[in-house]
Amino acid sequence: MSKIGRQPIEIPAGVTIDVTDDNVKVAGPKGTLSTTLPRGVFVKVVENQAEVSVKGNSKQMTSLHGTIRSILANNVKGVSVGWSKQLELVGTGYRAEVAGKTLSLTVGYSHPVKIEAPEGISFKVEKTFVTVDGASREDVGQVSANIRAVRPPEPYKGKGIKYTDEVIRRKPGKAAAKAAVA
Repeated sequence: MSKIGRQPIEIPAGVTIDVTDDNVKVAGPKGTLSTTLPRGVFVKVVENQAEVSVKGNSKQMTSLHGTIRSILANNVKGVSVGWSKQLELVGTGYRAEVAGKTLSLTVGYSHPVKIEAPEGISFKVEKTFVTVDGASREDVGQVSANIRAVRPPEPYKGKGIKYTDEVIRRKPGKAAAKAAVA
């Protein structure tokens, strides 16, 4: 058995889990998320806890046990509290604007780059910081990665779009390398 898979999932007040044959629907104040269960994985809800169990003891079932439990725990947290990622725009003249569900990035190209927010995702902009909020951890992470991919940080000046907790390893420039040799 998986150590993580054996742990019960605490269900906070206001969150409901509905289990059908091969589908688990988690609903809460921030939205509704659905997960399809693989064959051999079962979810049982008892009072304010959900327990994940598997049929068999193969390596695949053990890994699925922990994975499905983590996905369901992330869904429960997402519909109750929500997920958030923050990005920072580093560079002269780099800015972001939100108009409805569209994020417009001005990051050194000849045109602004527009990113549409998928269902359940919202953007907030404060000066040079962009915050991506949503109920689904997977969607928040993917949209954040798409925004970062517009202009990834470069190692010489550090310009680009980076996560706020990301550390950019800086390299010395050509002039610094030439001075070190001489």
